[in-house]
Amino acid sequence: MTGAVVDLREEELPAGSAAPVALAVRGASRVFPTPRGPVHALAGVDLSVAHGEFVAVVGASGCGKSTLLNLVADLDRATSGTVERADRVSLMFQDATLLPWLSARSNVELALRLRGVARAERRLEAERLLALVRLHGAADRHPHELSGGMRQRVALARCLAQGTRIVAMDEPLGALDAMTRDHLHDEIERIASEQRLTILFVTHNMREAVRLADRVVLMAHGRIIHEQVVGLPRPRVMDSAEVATRAADLTARLRSSEGAA
Repeated sequence: MTGAVVDLREEELPAGSAAPVALAVRGASRVFPTPRGPVHALAGVDLSVAHGEFVAVVGASGCGKSTLLNLVADLDRATSGTVERADRVSLMFQDATLLPWLSARSNVELALRLRGVARAERRLEAERLLALVRLHGAADRHPHELSGGMRQRVALARCLAQGTRIVAMDEPLGALDAMTRDHLHDEIERIASEQRLTILFVTHNMREAVRLADRVVLMAHGRIIHEQVVGLPRPRVMDSAEVATRAADLTARLRSSEGAA
């Protein structure tokens, strides 16, 4: 039986949290048939994300984190269990996936057009979103004229143009150099706070997870094996002692769980 996808409206998080749920994954499993037998990519995953919360999912390649993101973004369906969402989910990939023949503005306007935004409003809204990601001077430039970091900023503006405040990010900074990544950490944190975004952020970089997230979720072998509220004051710095220590502790826990399987 295929897992259900449910519109989530009034349901609340468990007692003790005042914030309503934006995303809820309940008992989700995903099994892929292969010639050698079924592969269990996810096995009974439960995860709730509150409105405005930034949750990072960390695990080794093949642990199921991208499969989980695909279920949340409605790119795939669970074999069993449910995925509940308060809104549509926009998705940001490691590759910006911009249309190369369109300018930065036109890439953003395309998402607005698909939403049904009137032509007269699209240009102004695209300009506003590009300004939000600090690209107000690059609207007429094409993807090949932009740096990797600038292309990812356009991709983020395009996500916001889809009219949802829930964003799933699949290692969106993984292909960038360290300095550009650090700048985009600041920008993502700022925009998430200003726009009250709910973000599910997949990464293999534990320090990045601790730097950005309100809560870090560890995955191994298709299961969530640990969740931890970060609890460090913002703004944070990747190389700070507090971030490094927290990341080292979580990495040790993840390696222990992987080795025990």
